[in-house]
Amino acid sequence: MPQIHTCLWFDTQALEAAQFYCSVFPNSKILTTLHYDENAPGKAGSVLLVEFELDGRKVSGLNGGPEFPQTEAVSFVVECDGQGQVDRYWDALQAGGGKESQCGWLKDRYGVSWQIVPRRLMELHQDPDPARRRRVMAAMMQMVKLDVADLEAAAEG
Repeated sequence: MPQIHTCLWFDTQALEAAQFYCSVFPNSKILTTLHYDENAPGKAGSVLLVEFELDGRKVSGLNGGPEFPQTEAVSFVVECDGQGQVDRYWDALQAGGGKESQCGWLKDRYGVSWQIVPRRLMELHQDPDPARRRRVMAAMMQMVKLDVADLEAAAEG
């Protein structure tokens, strides 16, 4: 089987972003950094590509210029064990200029979109009672950062 991994396009911040992400997630590290040479379209000596692991999963960051900015069409989902993890990753990823959205989504300072989702939300979305599922969905749609206690309260009615 081929290995599949994500490649993120940045203007010039790929290494800075990779270092930031590696500081946020455990089991993460920079693997390789490649630089433009004199015959390449980028500035000679500047970072072309950085390969890194986020919690053991390979990601590449490419400094390709400003032509293709990040969009919400692609996002990373961080499944959290509870509110403590939700709070930790939410705060870390929006630090330094990130922007909150809704329903557990945010953009970090590099424009990359993240969904910070408690695993309990997925369990509540699979509840056999359709009324409970509707209440949970309605509560989630009103939230910015997801709150496990409020989702549980909505499920209970």
